[in-house]
Amino acid sequence: MTLKIRLYFSDKIQSDLVSHLTKEQSHYVKDVMRLEKGGYLSVFNAQGEWNAIIENYEKEGARIKMLKKVRDRDNEKNIWLAFSPIKQNPLNFIIQKGTELGVQKFIPILSERTIVKEINITRVKKIIVEASEQSNRISVPEINNLETLKNFLSKFPKNGCLLFCDINCEKNNLKNILSKKIEEPICVLIGPEGDFSETERKLIIGLKQTHSISLAKNILRAETAALSAITIVSYHLNLS
Repeated sequence: MTLKIRLYFSDKIQSDLVSHLTKEQSHYVKDVMRLEKGGYLSVFNAQGEWNAIIENYEKEGARIKMLKKVRDRDNEKNIWLAFSPIKQNPLNFIIQKGTELGVQKFIPILSERTIVKEINITRVKKIIVEASEQSNRISVPEINNLETLKNFLSKFPKNGCLLFCDINCEKNNLKNILSKKIEEPICVLIGPEGDFSETERKLIIGLKQTHSISLAKNILRAETAALSAITIVSYHLNLS
């Protein structure tokens, strides 16, 4: 059988478990995907991925039965993305593509020059789940609440690696940094549209875990910089 539908299942999963999909998921499999009773799908969460079958469509939602486990959680690299909130469409793009590229945690940060000062966490979580379903990954990334840059830096893991995308950094030394044995998490830090202030920049580079990097000779948009950095980091880490 060919499984084409993957759905995130927030509760505990085990073989032979009978449960219901959410109303939104039930609508999707029944009315959008036209999956009939007896049809197969796949459900997953941090425990792994299971084949499942639609037993019936009921008032509570689609009743499914878990069949057998087909995948364990992958041994993924612990990559974070810390960014200043931007307008909705490019932000959605960062979240969706960052999830596809393997980001484990998204950290929205308020800085002195941040223009967009709010973020809809509920909407972002929905985008993350949908991107996880579509990209065949099992883990679902976290999204933190908004926090100040100062607070983020003060609690950054002592053994972590903070890759600061700094437009004032002239040397592209990312390959050299990643070729060495570094501890995780590896966090990419992207500034706001007007970049960090000089005071903030000094705070960032003053952190011993910080490595300043240059991504390009041109000035990149926030979403371009974020996804370029994540792509390069993921590529080098998967080579090791």
